[in-house]
Amino acid sequence: MNDETTLSFEDAFKRLEEIVARLEAGDLSLDESLALYEQGQQLARHCSQLLDAAELRVQQLNEDGSLSPLYE
Repeated sequence: MNDETTLSFEDAFKRLEEIVARLEAGDLSLDESLALYEQGQQLARHCSQLLDAAELRVQQLNEDGSLSPLYE
């Protein structure tokens, strides 16, 4: 599997959706399920970090006056 930290948000989210679908299918062994669950957790953390970084960038742009506030 690719290193999760190098995936774009879109690629990581797509992979996470694939993992969820495989886990929901219920046709995996316990070891396979655990391995996929672990990968899913790593991907979820990576997606969360990317979203946090994007939110910070938007906030910084808002402070510079470059964009209108998203939340009022």
